[in-house]
Amino acid sequence: MELRDYLEVARKRWRLIAVVTLSVLAISAVWTILSPRVYASTTQFFVSTSGDANAASLQQGNTFTQARVKSYTQLLESPRVLDPVIASTGIDTTAQELAKQVTSTVPLDTVVIEVTVTDESPQQAAAIAASLGEVFPKTIADLEKVRENQPSPVKVTVVKDATVDTAPVSPRPARNLALGAVLGLLLGFGAALLRDVLDQRIKTQRDVTAVTDHTLLGGIAFDPDAPDHPLIVQVDPRSPRAEAFRSVRTNLQFVNVSDPPRSIIVTSSMPGEGKSTTAANLALSLADAGLSVVVIEGDLRRPRLLEYMGFEGAVGLTDVLIGRLEVKDALQQFGRSRLWLLGAGPIPPNPSELLGSATMEALVEQLAVRFDYVIIDAPPLLPVTDAAVLSTIVDGALIVVGAGVVSRDQLTHAIASLEAVNGKVLGLILNRVAATGGNSYGTYSYHYEAETERATAKGRRERGHVTPVAAEASGAAPVVEAPPHSASRGPARATPSAPGQAS
Repeated sequence: MELRDYLEVARKRWRLIAVVTLSVLAISAVWTILSPRVYASTTQFFVSTSGDANAASLQQGNTFTQARVKSYTQLLESPRVLDPVIASTGIDTTAQELAKQVTSTVPLDTVVIEVTVTDESPQQAAAIAASLGEVFPKTIADLEKVRENQPSPVKVTVVKDATVDTAPVSPRPARNLALGAVLGLLLGFGAALLRDVLDQRIKTQRDVTAVTDHTLLGGIAFDPDAPDHPLIVQVDPRSPRAEAFRSVRTNLQFVNVSDPPRSIIVTSSMPGEGKSTTAANLALSLADAGLSVVVIEGDLRRPRLLEYMGFEGAVGLTDVLIGRLEVKDALQQFGRSRLWLLGAGPIPPNPSELLGSATMEALVEQLAVRFDYVIIDAPPLLPVTDAAVLSTIVDGALIVVGAGVVSRDQLTHAIASLEAVNGKVLGLILNRVAATGGNSYGTYSYHYEAETERATAKGRRERGHVTPVAAEASGAAPVVEAPPHSASRGPARATPSAPGQAS
């Protein structure tokens, strides 16, 4: 991971980091409050030897005492010294317990012994240290005697008397809270990294490119208002999301310039990724560019497309496939645009068989001749096989990837299910992208100052859907004229005829 990856984790998981840090800080504060106060008292000893005053004797004595003081530090914690201290101070403890309160150190290359005594009472800590100042020199004198009637060659002198210090040495609130904050930040960031590694949901473009090498055609920012106003290209054409759909439209037209796809399915890995709204807005974007488009509601299990576009789906694809209805009677024009709709019709008991039939293949081929684009809103890939079946009769598939909805494994399996039937993946569209951060899409928009244009956009938001044409409202079948092909797409593959001739 690079530095920006860690910064991105911190940005996304800052709440988790803050919670862990505050929790550790709270624990540190509680521990500091509940911990008993400990006080310390210190005394110092100077160790010397007696002998001749010449330089050689002094050097030899200094070497001797430096070697000796290392043993004396051990002796300070022995019962030989501590038992008399207990007796003189009258404290209720044992030599083993008292030894835990006594710490002795020798600074490097010195003959000074520094002894620190800790206790919950500052007076008692000073009393124990003072008693050590009296007992220890006598103990060393007794141990270092060569003969009974001769003085000890080693002399221990108290150079610092023990004093009462009312400032506790433990706990230290400032130090404990500082350590708690640092430890909390480290633990919080570690937890954020672990959660980010374990979280397999796709959220950014980088997550998509880590799963597949297929082209990412663009990203659509998340909009919580999308369920109420799904047709953002029609409702608010100057919004960042509408611009993002136009960007996807442009990228789609350059997927294969030598042999551009005419028939396309729009699918996803799992439900709830926004495939139907993506198919509708992409079709509107293509129609706005002057291209003739027909959208087929190919989800014969849970059709939603016509509902989003404000049309009724009493008759549709299933009626055409079983020969009950001519396609000219099932197609509905979207307003006065070059966009036509073919709803799902009655829900059949065998969707996969109908969608994979020769009749369906013939219908797609004939519509692809008469329209610049045939877009089929297909079911998700993983729950059912309908989309995989449809991918075998179209020029390619667009996979909508819902950020925060689908996992990496699910997207991998979805792409594999298409490739298993030799379906062609034209590209992926990252939907529901967070509108903040460096990996977001659709954050650039134009600003129009005309009040009339603002009022128009506001009115479209309030209406929510475009009103169908009057012919549909009256119940009459729309008159379908042969939609001319876009000049940019070159000559048609067959002589254009009215869509009503397809069956």
